Amino acid sequence: MNGASREALAAARERLDALTDNTSVDAAKLAGELAAVTALLDREVSLRRVLTDPAQAGEAKADLATRLLSGQVGGETVDLVSGMVRARWSQSRDLVDAVEELASTAELTAAQAAGTLDDVEDELFRFSRIVASHSELRAALTDRTATATAKGELLRGLLGGRANPVTERLIVRLATQPRGRSLEGGLESLSKLAAARRDRMVAVVTSAVPLSDQQKQRLGAVLAKLYGRQMHLNLDVDPEVLGGISVRVGDEVIDGTIASRLDEASRRLAG
Repeated sequence: MNGASREALAAARERLDALTDNTSVDAAKLAGELAAVTALLDREVSLRRVLTDPAQAGEAKADLATRLLSGQVGGETVDLVSGMVRARWSQSRDLVDAVEELASTAELTAAQAAGTLDDVEDELFRFSRIVASHSELRAALTDRTATATAKGELLRGLLGGRANPVTERLIVRLATQPRGRSLEGGLESLSKLAAARRDRMVAVVTSAVPLSDQQKQRLGAVLAKLYGRQMHLNLDVDPEVLGGISVRVGDEVIDGTIASRLDEASRRLAG
């Protein structure tokens, strides 16, 4: 997001944090209602254009949102969305993206309050690796001819009773309402949101063999010092790296694997 949309999203995040700091607010219920609003705005193009029209007064747009949502969702959700449509948005799609992000953040807040946020982070990462290594599963979840109901049933069969309910809801929403995103990209975005709940960055660490607890602690401390923020490690084992480790933080890759050194040596010899 750029300009006005970025500022509007930052303000919406602050309002959500203030709201969910109140322990009487059911963050999971709030997440479900925000997800429903996301689906409504994604489906009704003309509505979201009206709600983001810069020529319309903010209060008038907020009144419209309140009339539409009152009685359909709770008061907290109505207040959040009304506040968002008062703001200026660079593009109408940005409003939908922002409401969806708040829905996911509310789910993660519920997990954090329950003390299960680490489990959700790890499960999102493990599921992303499963999708990457099982082409048939990925094909089933990204098949445009398959119904959302069928995809949801498939995922609930796979995850039900095996994953945290928050993880299950996040993945089901992503697969059944992709909104033009790739499955892999959506899972990565969810992982980043989960890490942000603890003000942590995510490092994807690939090694030939599992790291010991001491190695993980030492690596986490080194990366935290390097990047100036607490780091959550997503660990992946790949025998093809032969030895050493590869670390990816965002778009930056620190590759210390033997395989990469051999590749580099081969290129130099060939040159």
